[in-house]
Amino acid sequence: MSFVSQMPDIRVCVQSSELAVRAALKELLAGLGPLDLDVEEIGTVELVMAEALNNIVEHAYPEGDPAGPINIACKHATDGLHLTVIDEGRGMPNGRTPLGQAANLDVDFCDIPEGGFGWFLIKDLAKDVTYQRIAPQNRLTLRLAVAMA
Repeated sequence: MSFVSQMPDIRVCVQSSELAVRAALKELLAGLGPLDLDVEEIGTVELVMAEALNNIVEHAYPEGDPAGPINIACKHATDGLHLTVIDEGRGMPNGRTPLGQAANLDVDFCDIPEGGFGWFLIKDLAKDVTYQRIAPQNRLTLRLAVAMA
């Protein structure tokens, strides 16, 4: 017997901006409604996707560059949610994602780094994280182990 998800595939397309990230997250989470995710699963999806999308807005389409498309595809499978995020902005330095290491928090409060937690969170919470630059596009794929059948 093959698995048939109760959730149709989700596609979200926005033009890069901080407000667009909020709208995209809202649309994505609304589309996950049929899965009846618990609060922890919803939080995982929202956190990982917010970090990925905010990185795109900040680095792929930095201030001064024109806004561009961000396309999200989400498919439910037996091993969780499979997400693909595609943009046409600047590529990752050296053609790969940052290492995503935990920041050292054993320092004075004023010396705690302001950023740098995003890739650590993404790689800690998501599985099968891959990045490809297929000109002119950046393609990030990942799997979130939520709503597993």
